[in-house]
This record gives sequence, structure tokens and C-alpha cells, in this order.
Amino acid sequence: MSNIYEVARRAGVSTATVSRVLSRPDVVSAATRRKVIQAVQAMGYTPNSAAKTLRTRRSEKILVTVPDISNPFFSLILKGIQDAAQRDGYAVLLGDTQHDEAREEGYARMLQRKEADGLVFLGHRLPAAAAELARIMAPRCAPIVHGCEYSPKLAVPSVHIDNAKAAADALDHLYSLGHRRIGIITGPLMSPLSRDRLQGATDRAQAHGAGEGLMVARGDFTVESGAAAAEALLEWNAPPTALFCFNDMMAIGAVASARQRGLHVPRDLSVIGFDDIRVAAFMDPPLTTVAQPMREIGEGAVRLLLEILRGDGIEPVSVTLPHHLTVRGSTAPAPA
Repeated sequence: MSNIYEVARRAGVSTATVSRVLSRPDVVSAATRRKVIQAVQAMGYTPNSAAKTLRTRRSEKILVTVPDISNPFFSLILKGIQDAAQRDGYAVLLGDTQHDEAREEGYARMLQRKEADGLVFLGHRLPAAAAELARIMAPRCAPIVHGCEYSPKLAVPSVHIDNAKAAADALDHLYSLGHRRIGIITGPLMSPLSRDRLQGATDRAQAHGAGEGLMVARGDFTVESGAAAAEALLEWNAPPTALFCFNDMMAIGAVASARQRGLHVPRDLSVIGFDDIRVAAFMDPPLTTVAQPMREIGEGAVRLLLEILRGDGIEPVSVTLPHHLTVRGSTAPAPA
């Protein structure tokens, strides 16, 4: 196996020049780059990444943890993370934690061991190993960023939307259509995201003088939980005429459950989702939903993390991105 000294000898340059061509080619002349690349290709040279990590104390890798990789909501967020990271020369390590605390801790310890330079976590829990690193580095920011959710007590930078306001916008739309009995299908209430959405929906119901008409069932962001929660709500003596689901996957399950009962969406039951995943526009009927800027959340999380790694991110900041309600065919005026 060839080494950097043999490549430098063949190209007629120093080993430092070879290193610069491979790590920062923009600072080397085109002619020199061409000679080095030709030598690298001719000799089949592969840089020793482990040695580089020891020398620079940087792995040039970003660790991203996702609570459920099967949820399509995360796909565009991950695409934003991947694209933003690669533009700055970072590779992305992806961990699917499946809502398991032990898995979350295992990935966070990779950060302690310097196997990654920074962490973007998309769940609601900050692993103890990451929290300890944040405590040690305080008052400076540790290289940890929270994506999608916001919890001020975690004291780490975050990128998210205003979930309470987004839920209020969804309720406003239903009330404008004449609905007064509205069912809410939440996500797990241990999540700040779910609690904020429930608070926003509850406050708006009370503002409309319709708090007593609000019915709540709990889901877990899966299709199956949405179907089960909708079934439970539709069993009420005075069932809801509209459902607001805290993600699109549960809304899909709710529509299926309504159809099994012989209900027509939206004539008999209006349904609103949350996220605007790709399939939402192609449902029958197309789903009214709160659209999140998923790709921008991923890009924003990486941008904050890179600021910390460059020494620019001194204090934890919270970035709130805009959302909007996308009205499609799954909502209609309340039945007479």
C-alpha cells in the first residue's frame, strides 16, 4: 500500500502539499493539483483518516440521531442535513434510536470519544452523555444542536417552528368552516412538540368559546395509532365533525378509520394533518396540513453546528422558521 511520502516523491512536491491538495485544494495551484491527483490515482493512495483525526482532533463527521427512521417526516430534514454538511466537507453518520434511551446514550458517547465532531439530535431527549458535555463546556456552546423541537431547559441551540401557533392556525381554519366539535390526536406528550401543539389548540378553542367541544386522544405519530385514536373519538355519543392530527401519518390512519365506518371525508368528517410529507398532496382526498420547512430545518441545524465548531457560536440560540397551513380537499364546512 502506497503512502503519502511515495505520492509526494512521484509528484515532485512535499508531503505538506499533498495533504493540502487532499484537504484544501482551493489553496493549491491548478498545475500542482493536477500533478498530485495524477500521482494519487496512479499509486492508489488512500489517506489515513484515523491518523488525520489524531493530528487535527477533528473527524470531519457529524452525527445525526433520528427517533424513527421509518417516519417520512425525517427524510427531507436528513436531506437538508446531508447537503449542508457535504458543502462544508463533513460526512454524516446516521443513528436510528427507535425512541430507545440506551441507543441514544450509545450514540452520544461517540461524541465523547471524538468519533464525530458534533451532534444533531431530532428527538426530544438530550442523552445524559451529551448533557454532561454541554455542562462541562458551559458557558460556551457544546457542538450539539436540537432539530424540530424546542425545550429551553436543555440549553442547546435549536431549529424549529412555532408549534403552538401552527396548531392555533389549524384550529382557526376548522372554526372558520363552522366546526365546533373537534377531535385532537396528539403525539406522545413527553415531547415538547406535542405539548406545544396541544397548548396552542386548547388556547384557540377557548378563545373561540368552544373549549368544551374539544376531544383529545393520544397517538404516537404512527399510522396505526392515528387509526386507533380516530376510532375511539368517533365512538363518542356526540362525535367530532373534524379531526386535527399532530402529524400526517396519524391523519392517514384517521382517514382510513373514518372510511371503515362509512364516513366520507370531508363531507362527514374534516381531517387536518401536520408536516406536509410528500404523500399528503396525493391522498384521496388531498390532505389539508400544516407545512413545515423540513429541508430548511436540517440545513439550519447544520449551520448552527458549524458555527459552534468554528468558534462563532458562543451562546445557545433558538431559530424559529415559518410554517403555513396548506388547505386541500380533506376539510370542508361542518355538516348540518
